[in-house]
Amino acid sequence: MVLPTLLDRVRPLRGRPERPRHRLTTLIADKEYYYPSVYSALRQRPITGYIARRGTRDKVTAGRWIVEQTFALLHQYRRLAIRWERRTDVHHGFLDLAAARICWRRLSNRTR
Repeated sequence: MVLPTLLDRVRPLRGRPERPRHRLTTLIADKEYYYPSVYSALRQRPITGYIARRGTRDKVTAGRWIVEQTFALLHQYRRLAIRWERRTDVHHGFLDLAAARICWRRLSNRTR
């Protein structure tokens, strides 16, 4: 199983003012990880696992779909959904511009 080696290889988070954490404290996973071996691997390391059960329509937390939502927001811009540019710096520029427009739209809706 790949999950225990992945959990052991997680590096500390940088860029925060306090001392970096060296261990994970929580893990949010999909239904594919709902196995007793995964729970035993999480118990060996003091990690709290939030895993949706198989055969149900459980949504573990609201933060579970953040990555998919971000990709969906960025794919509104066809130029990012299908990459036309050959140069990566141009593509990254359009990616930054799209992210700034999405943030501007969300922040302007909250201030009204």
